[in-house]
Amino acid sequence: MRYIFLLTVFTSILVLAKEKVTIGLGSYFKTQPYKNVDRLDLLSPVIFYDNSIVYVRWSRVGLYFAGEKKDDYSWGFSLTAMPRTYGYGSKDLDGMKERKSSWEGGIAFGAKYKKYFLEILVLDDILNKHQTYTATMEVGSEFKYKKISFYPTIFVTYQSSKFLDYYYGVTKDEAANSNFQEYSPTAGYLVGMQSYIEYPLTNSLSTFINLRVDKIPSSAKSSPLVDSDYIYSGLLSLIYTFSY
Repeated sequence: MRYIFLLTVFTSILVLAKEKVTIGLGSYFKTQPYKNVDRLDLLSPVIFYDNSIVYVRWSRVGLYFAGEKKDDYSWGFSLTAMPRTYGYGSKDLDGMKERKSSWEGGIAFGAKYKKYFLEILVLDDILNKHQTYTATMEVGSEFKYKKISFYPTIFVTYQSSKFLDYYYGVTKDEAANSNFQEYSPTAGYLVGMQSYIEYPLTNSLSTFINLRVDKIPSSAKSSPLVDSDYIYSGLLSLIYTFSY
């Protein structure tokens, strides 16, 4: 509900200026690295908008406070927020307490030169679930093949020991009530790659796809809760673009 609410709030700001808007709906999935925990499947709204004041990029929203935009390059600092879809329910792993998804917010820096782009995010836990921060750097480029547009990127995310302990650790009490040994991971780096793919069906309607794979930190992989090094996620959606 918070996810939909925040998207609705930022979408309402679109009345400020005449710009191009992309809206759509798709099917999203995300596998879980935990033992015997089902993947996440849900319907996801898809919104893209940027008027150099505010932006919405699928599941992420932001407000610029500094930057510059030219024909060949652009850069900007912004306040931003996005969901963190990690965790498991109290009934998923016997004896373990629930680990909840959250919303994270912080500062983003983005830069683009021709078809190449860079983004750096430093985000803190808004809802006080894991109660710590993450830092991500992502680089990518745009490619086109006939009508198809590709936006491949590679990224690395620093995850603190507190973050990994929340999602992959086992406390002393949980170890006593389960078949898992007590465990507390150290800080580490998640690395991965993803690509957005867009194929136009008409002048306004397109198929929009996201494919992503994350390799979790080695200290998380050593957790007794985990049986996979990788998290796979993706989106298949239809999007409609218009100007107003």
